[in-house]
Amino acid sequence: MTDYYDHVLGLIPLALFGGSGALSVAGLELTTAVSVAGALAVLLVGHAMFVHGPFDSVDSAPVPDAAE
Repeated sequence: MTDYYDHVLGLIPLALFGGSGALSVAGLELTTAVSVAGALAVLLVGHAMFVHGPFDSVDSAPVPDAAE
């Protein structure tokens, strides 16, 4: 079963190689195309880490005070 992070791991090389190839074919210089595609890959990783980051479920049960 695949989840969000499996898709992100698959999209990183696709963004790097596919994006740089597509931008290069579209007329950009190779160095510019690779830089733009690399920035897209960094955005994917940043989204996976900070926006949709892994977290444990938080239990909403009340915590007893130490004085009790």
